[in-house]
Amino acid sequence: MDKIVDGVLKFKSEVFPGRKDLFNDLASGQSPEVLMITCADSRIDPGMITQAEPGDLFICRNAGNIVPPHSNHTGGNTASIEFAVAVLGVTDIVVCGHTDCGAMKGAINPEALTELPHVSNWLAHSKAAVAVAKRKNPSLDGKDLLKAVTEENVLLQLQHLKTHPVVAAGLAEGKIRLHGWVYDIGHGEILAYDAGTDSFAPLAGEQAVA
Repeated sequence: MDKIVDGVLKFKSEVFPGRKDLFNDLASGQSPEVLMITCADSRIDPGMITQAEPGDLFICRNAGNIVPPHSNHTGGNTASIEFAVAVLGVTDIVVCGHTDCGAMKGAINPEALTELPHVSNWLAHSKAAVAVAKRKNPSLDGKDLLKAVTEENVLLQLQHLKTHPVVAAGLAEGKIRLHGWVYDIGHGEILAYDAGTDSFAPLAGEQAVA
């Protein structure tokens, strides 16, 4: 914790003064263009990965970068998505998974979650990703299976996004684009889903999924 407190003090004394104009502008409102839904994993820093400025990204984080399908049950994710689209007017939504994801390991091996009932219930939203990955290639195991499940989970959560009324309406009107990414921690690379090839490839002029 001492390291974190030292960082706060350094930000106030060394970083903030040099960016004072930016923070003065942000003090009265925000207008991000991108909603990023990513994992709560401590190794993922959306601002660093994208080199975004404060105010550029509206970020939702949770274990497994999961988007529960829309329902009448109000949850933090659902409310945040609705606010980002309907109020802030984001034009792009990114679902970003990552390599070595503990949540996806749990989704693959739910038997290990018996002492974590809330985690187990949450990861049920990724169950279909595991089923699809295994059905596509039954011989996969270990790291290869984890990679496949991680990618399928991103695609599954994008499908879940489309069940949210504000997102569905935005897509119908051509006002919203969806993007599926996987961040490779060890190589510092973003792999983006290409609907044309139905595969993830290094990000380079990536097109929207839908």
